[in-house]
Amino acid sequence: MQDYGWLSVLPPVLTIVLAIATKQVYLSLLLGIGLGWTIIGGWNPFVGVASSIDTIVSVFESASNTRAILFTLLMGSVIAFTQRSGGVQGFISWVETRGLVNNRKQAGLMAWVLGLVIFIESNICILVSGTVSRPLFDRYKVSREKLAYILDSTSAPKCMLLPLNGWGAYVIGLLAAQNIEQPVQALLSSIPFNFYAMAALLLVAVLVITGRDYGPMVAAEKRTLEGKKLNPDARPMISEEAGQIEAKEGVPRRALNMVLPVVTLVLMVPVSLYVDGNGDILAGSGSKAVLWAVVTALVVAAASYWIQGVLNLHESIDLTINGAKPLLPVATLLMLAFAIGATCTELGTGPYVAKLAQAALPAAIIPALIFVLSCFIAFSTGTSWGTFAIMMPIAIPMVTLIGLDQSLMIAAVLGGGVFGDHCSPISDTSIISSMAAATDHIDHVRTQAPYAATAAALAVALFLVFGTIL
Repeated sequence: MQDYGWLSVLPPVLTIVLAIATKQVYLSLLLGIGLGWTIIGGWNPFVGVASSIDTIVSVFESASNTRAILFTLLMGSVIAFTQRSGGVQGFISWVETRGLVNNRKQAGLMAWVLGLVIFIESNICILVSGTVSRPLFDRYKVSREKLAYILDSTSAPKCMLLPLNGWGAYVIGLLAAQNIEQPVQALLSSIPFNFYAMAALLLVAVLVITGRDYGPMVAAEKRTLEGKKLNPDARPMISEEAGQIEAKEGVPRRALNMVLPVVTLVLMVPVSLYVDGNGDILAGSGSKAVLWAVVTALVVAAASYWIQGVLNLHESIDLTINGAKPLLPVATLLMLAFAIGATCTELGTGPYVAKLAQAALPAAIIPALIFVLSCFIAFSTGTSWGTFAIMMPIAIPMVTLIGLDQSLMIAAVLGGGVFGDHCSPISDTSIISSMAAATDHIDHVRTQAPYAATAAALAVALFLVFGTIL
């Protein structure tokens, strides 16, 4: 592979800067992809445009990418089912009559708890928690930016602290590739040192309980309390149509009509992983599992509604199609995010940045440096898994060559990868969090940035301390 040096960093940096400055996320991604392939094509703009189109089309050559996009579209159908059947209204009434959620603090805690409980898959966690929580956040005037932050902060961080999922299986495979004899034990031993993931989760709880915000989130909360759900110039990831499908007239408002498809969705993920992995839940495909789960949830919901006389077969089919429509922009954004990830891979963005870590430095600061570099790579490329693949072959050899603690180094890579996945505007996790909260994507990125930076700063300090004493 040709070494493009510092030029390899330009496309993701251009994309991120333009997205934040202009709020034109689609255009920013397209320009970043175009710049990347123009560089690869020897600065020939015609080659750049042609290669960019080919790269976007080739996104669908990956079964995993295609499943992720289909899953996102079908989640719109699940959301539409729960609303049209009266399930969302029934669930809200059920929660309120039992005193589970009666104020802003309780709404926030419910979203946080749901995020922790659903640890099988990150995107399932975001979409289920968002579906349940958004009506309650709107009712008690908690900002959608706050909901997006809670969803984002309890997805990837939690999946690394409770790695009984595709994340754990992937990392175990990477560790085994580095000739670690007991990769499962190595991953588990790193969990107590995953300071960023723990800090991100705890900070959410502190902010929700105390009600004390800082940074741009203060303005978002004030605006929402005044009755304005979004900024005047906001472009929510999904239209209000996706969040306000009226329940069918004359049908009872039953919480079951929301709980049944959601529970089916969550339970089918580990079942699918077990079946696909031939009895080994860690060997199953995460993308297959979530797609099978959402299809099963739709079938179960449609059958249940037909038995109850809520929706007939024709209505269910129409609702499946119409429910997916509002999520087409999100599917498009995911496609472009996958494409720029492929562009960065071709340019060697991650390996170039990682080489900067190989300078002679005091051993005590190397875990903190590995964490920071992993943060930067994941933020620039929008992928935590790609960052894990780049940084593990660098971090693990340092353990024996320099005499560093293995668990601390693994945690530094994983924590840094999670930071980027959590914060990057081109990360699929951040995109789906904005979608689930029905908020402007860049507003979500801006409002959560100070909180993520706080957790990252605490993690750097702890890596420095433990790098010295271990």
